[in-house]
Amino acid sequence: MKVDAEVKKEVAKIGMTATLGATVVTSMFMKNKFAKKTHIIAGAAFCGFALWHHMLYQPDKNRKKLKEK
Repeated sequence: MKVDAEVKKEVAKIGMTATLGATVVTSMFMKNKFAKKTHIIAGAAFCGFALWHHMLYQPDKNRKKLKEK
């Protein structure tokens, strides 16, 4: 099953929402060792989803080069 660009964009948005929510919730319990680790991992995952989301909206350079030829 091939996943199209719209599905990837939606998955990236859902991932960003979930990880940002986990980061916000765990920020209230930073004295707890488990919550602190979860907070750090969720924050890093949020950065990854945000970067992926950004890259999905960039023009594809390969397609652009093929059209020029």
